Amino acid sequence: MAADIRVGFSGWTFEAWRGDFYPKGLVQKRELEYASRQVNSIEVNGTFYSLQKPESFQNWASQVPEDFVFAVKAPQYITHVRRLKDCATPLHNFLASGPLSLGARLGPILWQFPPNVTLKDDRFEKFIKLLPHTAKDAAKAAKKHDAKMEGRAWTKVTGDFPVRHAFEFRHPSFNNADFLAFLKAHNVAAVMTHASARAPGFEEATADFVYLRFHGEGKGYAKGYPPAEIKEWAQRFRAWAKQGKPVFAYFGTEAKAYAPFDAVKMMQELSAVPRKRAA
Repeated sequence: MAADIRVGFSGWTFEAWRGDFYPKGLVQKRELEYASRQVNSIEVNGTFYSLQKPESFQNWASQVPEDFVFAVKAPQYITHVRRLKDCATPLHNFLASGPLSLGARLGPILWQFPPNVTLKDDRFEKFIKLLPHTAKDAAKAAKKHDAKMEGRAWTKVTGDFPVRHAFEFRHPSFNNADFLAFLKAHNVAAVMTHASARAPGFEEATADFVYLRFHGEGKGYAKGYPPAEIKEWAQRFRAWAKQGKPVFAYFGTEAKAYAPFDAVKMMQELSAVPRKRAA
């Protein structure tokens, strides 16, 4: 049986989308509801800037279809400020801030690093060993949160489900065979980033799922992704899914007004019935 293919975009609250992707007159509080009926997954950006509350996650979950999935962007405090140094407590606080309240709607956690973070010591190995990979283990880790989370922590789960982790690197030093083997051993996905000069350009999956981000930088993407490229990537998605690897793909095209339309085009391409070749 083929695995799931999830397609969406990075964030959903953008002024340029109003009256264009979002119908004219649609109130802002209904934008997530509308967006979640056009794609089957979205990256949450707000979690990158600050710790959210469980009520926020529950509110988002209440607006989307039952089978919808959120990818959650990890806090910049861990990836950009602390740069993974001594981050056990910040990790526990993040896990306690509410993502587990999404239940089965929780998709991968995206750990994005700035271009000037390089592979120069063992901080990545130490941090990756701290990461939980099941909901039950994540709940145990969340219970280790510090005092500032008292009264606003969510540390319980119903049932068990995978907690996936995807790392987006922006420096070529991470294209290192030993490090990629370490990611594979710990089932962490190196994000495949397309059409970005900042990304190492990984081609091989390092986990039992695939995570892709489509930035579409440059003149060739000034009006979004060309149909031929959408079609080509859709074929690759299907191939991974047939191998049993769930696919999570998000558009954050440089010309951001086109990102939601690119995602919808991909959804349409994936749902199209392949034409039989003429005999």
